[in-house]
Amino acid sequence: MNHPEEGDSPVDPRELAAHVMLEGQAAVAVVDLGPETTVLQWVNRAFQRVTGYTLPEARGRDLIAPGLGSVVHARLQEHVDDDAPFTLTLPVVRADGLQIGIVAEFTPHPIPGGTRFVAVQISADAATDTVQPGLDHRSRIALETMAQISEVLSEENESEAVAAVARVMAKHLFAWCGFFAEDGVLHPISGLDGLGPGRRARPRRGVTASDETDPVGRLLSEHSMRRLRLDTEATYVPGSWSAQVVELARAALEDRPEAKREVVLAPLLGRGRVLGLVAVAESGVRPVYPESGTVLEMVARRVGLAMDHTLLYEAEHVLAETLQRAMLPELDHIDTLDVWTYYSPNAEHSQVGGDWYDVVRTGDGAVAAVVGDVVGHDVEAASAMGQLRSVLRALATEIADPGTVLTRVDSIVEAMRIRRAASMIYTALTPREEGRWLLEYSRAGHLPGMVCTGGEVHDLDGAAGTLIGFGNGPRDTAECEVEPGDVLLLYTDGLIERRRRNVQDGVDRLREVFAEIGGAPDAAGVGEQLLRAFDDPPEDDIAVVVIRVPTGFGEALRRGRSRRWRMPSSVESVGHARRRAAQTCRDWGRADTGAIELVVSELVANAVVHGWGSLEVRVHETADGVRIEVEDGNPMPPTHLDVHPARVGGYGMHIVERLADWGWRPSGPGKVVWARLRGDATLTISGPTAERG
Repeated sequence: MNHPEEGDSPVDPRELAAHVMLEGQAAVAVVDLGPETTVLQWVNRAFQRVTGYTLPEARGRDLIAPGLGSVVHARLQEHVDDDAPFTLTLPVVRADGLQIGIVAEFTPHPIPGGTRFVAVQISADAATDTVQPGLDHRSRIALETMAQISEVLSEENESEAVAAVARVMAKHLFAWCGFFAEDGVLHPISGLDGLGPGRRARPRRGVTASDETDPVGRLLSEHSMRRLRLDTEATYVPGSWSAQVVELARAALEDRPEAKREVVLAPLLGRGRVLGLVAVAESGVRPVYPESGTVLEMVARRVGLAMDHTLLYEAEHVLAETLQRAMLPELDHIDTLDVWTYYSPNAEHSQVGGDWYDVVRTGDGAVAAVVGDVVGHDVEAASAMGQLRSVLRALATEIADPGTVLTRVDSIVEAMRIRRAASMIYTALTPREEGRWLLEYSRAGHLPGMVCTGGEVHDLDGAAGTLIGFGNGPRDTAECEVEPGDVLLLYTDGLIERRRRNVQDGVDRLREVFAEIGGAPDAAGVGEQLLRAFDDPPEDDIAVVVIRVPTGFGEALRRGRSRRWRMPSSVESVGHARRRAAQTCRDWGRADTGAIELVVSELVANAVVHGWGSLEVRVHETADGVRIEVEDGNPMPPTHLDVHPARVGGYGMHIVERLADWGWRPSGPGKVVWARLRGDATLTISGPTAERG
């Protein structure tokens, strides 16, 4: 060893170490371990030569190969508390897009708030041309991908779950991933309902003869799991399933130059049917793991099964809603009392509930009104509700005393083995002289009704009893007298109960509001103001009955009145809405009945054809005319077709334009289409406007 001559200046070991670190042939990097990622803080010139990144470009950047970041992070996390160095292959993406593996020795150093690792390349030849992670890396990637997808399918909103799965697949294993469903043509989907934005479900057209010679057609028609590779640069029969897949894939891959121009398809298998396809494009620069194909098939099975469950669940609830709507009564015309009713299922429960009401003429001028609540939000609850309503209707025409009616219901429910608990309040109104009525009632585990007399509210809290089916003897009947101008209110707890407000606070608030609005000149006015006062999103079904004893004199207010009706999304609803709008115009004494009828029917028809879910129709009388609103569950804008002689339809919204200003706005999961009629019913507007505020 040569020793420096006396008088020579000694070498600073720190400067020498720094020179070796900076100019040596081995790549060196300083890596900070963050909460979820690794971040490069410093690299030497050898690292820059190997990766193609300069120090400013590398600093703060995550250079770990896509899909491997979590694996590297986990391996480093395992050694946070160790003092000893360890070896790890660092998978890095070079500046030119090529993935390489740098075999390096990592040494942990604690720093404030975390851990810093110094990575030194073991040899200058240890940078492999492509990353070939060990089996543990590949297995971890596959397991992490499946774990994230399981989490997405269990926690993500159903309408976005499939899109979230595609993002996970593209992040870890593939350059691109897309899901498609078929309703005559293939279309991209984002949710487990098999729909894309603005689409309605349509039945599959079935397998045609051309499907047998088309590879994608066979994949759709065979209920078996297999993979199919499709060259996106090849030419296929126009309009065939393969041509549709290639067209969709080409559009998706336009901005992904790293993806191979080939897609791998797998069927989304439901129970006994193929619900769609998952398509992936492999990366030309990222390694393709053997496990990727297995993961693709597992994801296809998981998503297919989740879609199948969602579709079956929706089918059950459509059945329940149809059953429930069929059972809700078309009320008898009662000219001796002013009656208003309202029902709304909770949207969170797919519009199925057990709340119900009925108002029926029982003979000799008497009227019975009932509001009930069956526990649950499913077909069984709707069925139980229908059975109870039928039983009560039959008993109401034979028995006048409410307590006796509910006692008989107890025994019949036990004999019919109706297993769902139910509450209800049953009232009977019998006419007396001078416009007065005798109000008798009995309650079975239900909230008290209310009567408003001259601004004072009285609770119908007598004749209390247990839930229907749990009575152990005769039920009581309480009574009071109501006079002209008095208003009776029956309701279910969905009107007042919220998570942030208990039932008693809700009852107190309802009592205050009812006292303020009970003097309205008609039952509908009372009901509409009640709904506006409790317009925060309901957390349960709502059923309300308002009955006002007419005064026999006075004039209804000409402004500020409104009506609303809830209807199923069916063709029959167009006629129902038109008739109810016409009756409302006659009740209000309006001269523009024809224009209002036409606008209501056209808006409802558009919602039936292009929307989904149940509809709510609202008619409001304003200072300058009438405002009509139709709400449905489709969040997409209303369909406005150009009129063409070769096409059926397309005239509806053009008719609305000639009669009213119109537009639309989002509302919850759906939308509201509104039209404002003025005195000039021939007003022509160029198109829809966006409503603000």
